[in-house]
Amino acid sequence: MEDSKKKKRFHIDTRKIVFGVAIIVLFFLVMDLNNRLSDLSRLSSQKDAAETVVTNLQQTLNVLNTQMSYATSDAAVEEWAYEYGHMVRPGEHLIIPLEPNGATQAPLVIATQIPTQVTNWEIWMALFSGQ
Repeated sequence: MEDSKKKKRFHIDTRKIVFGVAIIVLFFLVMDLNNRLSDLSRLSSQKDAAETVVTNLQQTLNVLNTQMSYATSDAAVEEWAYEYGHMVRPGEHLIIPLEPNGATQAPLVIATQIPTQVTNWEIWMALFSGQ
C-alpha cells in the first residue's frame, strides 16, 4: 500500500532546462540585434541628412570667401571708384552730363486697365450655364 500512496516525482532533465534557457537567451539576443539594426538605419539616414547640410554650408562658405576676397581686392576698389565714387585716375577728366536749363522730364504714363462692361443677359447666361 505504501507504494500506491507514494507521490509521483517529476524527473527534472537538465538538458531540457539548459536548452530552454538557451532558447530564451537567443530570443533576447535577436531582439537586441533587431533594435540595434533599426537604430543603425535611423542614424544612417540622419548622417546622410547632416552630410547634405554640411556640404551646402561648405559651398556657401566658399562663395562667401570668394566674395570677401574680391571685396578686399584692388579691382573691387577701382570698380566702386569708377561706378559710384565718381573718381578718376591722374590724367583723366571726369565728365558728368548735365541737363539743359529749363528742361523738364517727360512724364511717366501709367496705363490703367479699364474693366470690360458685361451686360445683364451675359451674367444670367453665365449663372445658368455654370461658367
